[in-house]
Amino acid sequence: MTNTTDTNAPALIAWQVRENRRGKPIWTRVGAAWHHSNGSGLSIQLDSLPFEGRLVLLPPKTAATAEGGAA
Repeated sequence: MTNTTDTNAPALIAWQVRENRRGKPIWTRVGAAWHHSNGSGLSIQLDSLPFEGRLVLLPPKTAATAEGGAA
């Protein structure tokens, strides 16, 4: 991963992934993560706390890949 200390863009996006009644995954963005300025570790900001499913951290999509949906 590249160091993003020179921008405000997050290094990773936090997603809650849970399954609906039919077993299809539902992806909900719940936060983001940024690299520490010293390059060691991440700071994670969650806008909501998922109580079910799993938490997935993925790199943000670029403009070229964003047309495909959440994940």
